[in-house]
Amino acid sequence: MDKILESIYKGILDGDQHLVAQQVPEALNAGLSPDLILKDGLIAAMSEVGRLFENGEYYVPEMLISARAMQAGLKLLKPGLADTGVKAVGRVVIGTVSGDLHDIGKNLVGMMLEGAGFEVIDLGTDVKPDAYVNAVREHRPDIVAMSALLTTTMPNMEAVIQALAAAGLRKQVKVIIGGAPVTEEFARKIGADGSAYDASLAVKVARSLLVS
Repeated sequence: MDKILESIYKGILDGDQHLVAQQVPEALNAGLSPDLILKDGLIAAMSEVGRLFENGEYYVPEMLISARAMQAGLKLLKPGLADTGVKAVGRVVIGTVSGDLHDIGKNLVGMMLEGAGFEVIDLGTDVKPDAYVNAVREHRPDIVAMSALLTTTMPNMEAVIQALAAAGLRKQVKVIIGGAPVTEEFARKIGADGSAYDASLAVKVARSLLVS
């Protein structure tokens, strides 16, 4: 691996935003393509972060600071990626459902998805069913991702799925749900395509949904 890419990779693993923001322009100036920096620097590093998390070597705080370092690099890469026509692996509309203002988990999932090469449209928190419907119409995502931390707001996930069906959009998108109280059984019950209890698993499920 190129030394600059190695530095970016290590900077993300260490959660060093300053180093990553410094090294990405260096890599571009050295003639490395935005696509190469994205794949071998950012995406590779975030894949390793996910592995370390699954092995219990990283916890949510470490994953979060790594994701923020990755975002610092991605922000600098985006203009170059757009110019070279590099396409995202998929597009995801994400939000916390109506009545729920929790966003840490949702934000981490969004950052991890970006780190895996997805384009993420974040609708924020307390997102009503019609806002999801409008976002699907506007952005034509591959996946709709919903988060809920409160058991009292979980039924609103089903309301979103029903709203998508009523609008004739349900077959156009895959739906993934997540959050502390969410189970696979609940996901099946409301007609979601998948569920994830943490950000690392969310990336795996999202990837699997693109090929299913």
